[in-house]
Amino acid sequence: MPEIIQTTRGHRKERLGKVISSKMAKTIVVSVERRFPHPRFKKVITAYSKFYAHDEKAEAKVGDVVLIQETRPLSKLKHWRLLQVVEHNSEAAVVAS
Repeated sequence: MPEIIQTTRGHRKERLGKVISSKMAKTIVVSVERRFPHPRFKKVITAYSKFYAHDEKAEAKVGDVVLIQETRPLSKLKHWRLLQVVEHNSEAAVVAS
């Protein structure tokens, strides 16, 4: 039998969004904005979706702009993983001690 060598994976969706929560262990919640015209009234609508993404190294913080990629199911809600932090939050939260 001839060997089948697969060099690339299938096309996986990628989304650019903003981190709205990073309180869970190795998990971030990313809000993704999409804009589209209403089918009937043609007004531009902004819709938001929340995605739970796997962040192995805990590198993303709240307010960061991140790129996430679709992956196999990792838990009940988590089907995305962090690819890279595109832009770090400039306004770091000040922790009172």
